[in-house]
Amino acid sequence: MTHLTAIVLTHNEAGQIADCIKTLRFADRIIIFDSFSSDETVSIAQANGADILQHEFENYAAQRNAALDAVNEMTDWVLFVDADERITDVLAAEIREKMLHPGYAGWRLPRHNYIFGILTKGAGWYPDYQTRLLRVGQAQYDRGRPVHEVVKLYGDEGAMRNPIIHYNYADIAQFMDKQEYYTELDAQNLFAKGVIPRRHNFILQPLRHFYWRFVTLGGYRDRWHGLRLSLLMARYEYRKYQRLAALRQRRQSS
Repeated sequence: MTHLTAIVLTHNEAGQIADCIKTLRFADRIIIFDSFSSDETVSIAQANGADILQHEFENYAAQRNAALDAVNEMTDWVLFVDADERITDVLAAEIREKMLHPGYAGWRLPRHNYIFGILTKGAGWYPDYQTRLLRVGQAQYDRGRPVHEVVKLYGDEGAMRNPIIHYNYADIAQFMDKQEYYTELDAQNLFAKGVIPRRHNFILQPLRHFYWRFVTLGGYRDRWHGLRLSLLMARYEYRKYQRLAALRQRRQSS
């Protein structure tokens, strides 16, 4: 029988983890791959029947690779799910069915993203395919992409029909906090690659990103909600280069 392990990367997800685990019971094993949470994440996960593995967090790509290494030779397939994501019954059935197809190294899942409680169909948030169902031994995450990680497959990739449900951000404050964290990671990655911020980056990059989100990716279809998200993501680009400039200034002054 084909064995499936569901893996959830966590750090202080006490408010989400129980509901997430409840939607993963169709898997043969559920592992919480925790980066030493300081809240009740681990005890809640254990109470809900999940196994716990802990690993120091370096970046998202490294963490997912470490999780894959931890279950190598113990399972046929891995399904990566975030703590704020949910698997529906119809998606669970499709996952089980797709695992039986020979020749595939991985499968992409579309996502329904709920941002501020609104199902978001534009600005790049749909179909928002995520390669999450991976055949063990035929997948590895690109170490050069520590944030917004990308998986490399050694075989064919298929696409599923049914979406995973993602409760991204409850409010703007949570959104801003998370984006600040991501801008820091992105800036560090650019800094490590030797990218030098130019004056025009602070103007043109946010403008281009806004146009891409709002026009090219159809943010206008979500009206005010899409406009707000497109503006917030333009700000993301500005903050990324602002942080990169600060990193270079610190290096020059040291």
